[in-house]
Amino acid sequence: MTRPLDTARALDAARAMAAVVLRAVAVAALIASTVVAGAAEALAEPPQDLNTVINNITRWLVGLLASLATLFLTVGGIRYLLAGGDPGEVAKAKDTLKYAAIGYGIAVLAPVLVNILKGFVGG
Repeated sequence: MTRPLDTARALDAARAMAAVVLRAVAVAALIASTVVAGAAEALAEPPQDLNTVINNITRWLVGLLASLATLFLTVGGIRYLLAGGDPGEVAKAKDTLKYAAIGYGIAVLAPVLVNILKGFVGG
């Protein structure tokens, strides 16, 4: 049987985690919308050369990666909130949050990796 103090602490922790997840989702949505808006702007005019095409594809991929990472962040936060203290579920939620962070890292590094590849092939 749980004591009222334990329940109050659990509710406070859940509220704090919900606030963190909501803030992170808001920031991620802002980043994703900015990237997608930039990609849409780039596609408004027909591309003139291969570099423009590669840059447009890179922008779309970054937007897609940021959106997917936001989805993972949201799912991980919800799993963490609904874990109810079960160590197995908490570990799964933390793994999902870790994958979201990896996704954001890849999204940030994608343009850098494309520029490195362009340097190798002489673009």
